[in-house]
Amino acid sequence: MSNRGNWLPPVLGIGGFLLIWQLTSAFGLTRLPSPSSLFTEERTRNLIFYPFFDNGGLDKGLFWQTVASLGRVAQGYTIAALVGIGVGITVGLKPSINRAFDPLFQFLRMVAPLAWVPIALVVFQKNQPAAIFVIFITAVWPILINTAEGVRQIPQDYRNVALVLQMSKGRFFSKVLIPSALPYIFTGLRISIGLAWLAIIAAEIVMPGTVGIGFFIWDAYQQNYVGEIVLGVIWIGAIGLILDRLMVWLQSRIASGQ
Repeated sequence: MSNRGNWLPPVLGIGGFLLIWQLTSAFGLTRLPSPSSLFTEERTRNLIFYPFFDNGGLDKGLFWQTVASLGRVAQGYTIAALVGIGVGITVGLKPSINRAFDPLFQFLRMVAPLAWVPIALVVFQKNQPAAIFVIFITAVWPILINTAEGVRQIPQDYRNVALVLQMSKGRFFSKVLIPSALPYIFTGLRISIGLAWLAIIAAEIVMPGTVGIGFFIWDAYQQNYVGEIVLGVIWIGAIGLILDRLMVWLQSRIASGQ
């Protein structure tokens, strides 16, 4: 009860949203199925309560669809994090490199994820590496730009102390640069994990015959299973929220360990 102020507003907000959705569906104000229909309809109910079924091929439960999508996200996001942090530190430390490449970075980050899909398919000729590339090219820019800004924002006093103490490059990197830039780095990582999750959904919708939550939604649309589409959207939002909370938890753990 003492923490009621923390959990009560979200409960009321979500409950109010579901109530409005239920009423608009009941009175025919929207063609979307009501929230309760996700449990009353047999297809969506089975998907909710039996997420682990695997009938072979593309006929898999939500768990396996999600695992396939998360596997691609993990690969593309890891590459984006390594490249983004590495290049971001270099750009932040070297103003000349920043002036040379910043227009290119700003240009590329404006390209929508879906625009990269046909290019990736032409280059890689296969869905899996193409999807990983789309995730990488979508997620790398917030990490790179935020990391570079974090490095540039290191107080000059810190740099002066490092010079006075004659710190080696490795010690300056581990004791000054990373701790100072860490909040900026995690801001980029947090933004990018959401973008990576959005990118894989878009990529899987465009790439036919690929197991994943994006394919699940597109297949439901083609078969006019509106309830499954709504369930897929809710599932995507829930997974995205979990990924964001995990990133916040990881940041707090790393920050507390410094």
